[in-house]
Amino acid sequence: MAKLVVKLLVHGVMITTLVYVLSNATLISALLAALGIGIVAYLLGDVMILPFTGNTVATIADAGLVFLMLWIIADVTGWTLSFSEILLIAVLAGVFEYVYHIWLLRDDAGVRRQRA
Repeated sequence: MAKLVVKLLVHGVMITTLVYVLSNATLISALLAALGIGIVAYLLGDVMILPFTGNTVATIADAGLVFLMLWIIADVTGWTLSFSEILLIAVLAGVFEYVYHIWLLRDDAGVRRQRA
């Protein structure tokens, strides 16, 4: 549970800050988007993909998910995020995810057991 909180905090701070600074998003809408992305990324990337494929595939999937979700959210909400800004946020999220997955794989016997 603590690891999920860390992921949500990092996603919340990083994505919220970048979306808020780089676009016309409100602080609340950027925060809600970041938390939603963090929850979906945890469920898909960390629970469903990471245990069966390893860090590289899960990191690419998480970064791709951040990119896709931000693109859709920005389009629906009318945020002024450009392709390169969304890509930057996704790459930074991917860097965090790579390190986060190492932490998960090192400390979580359940994840290691499912991979075996």
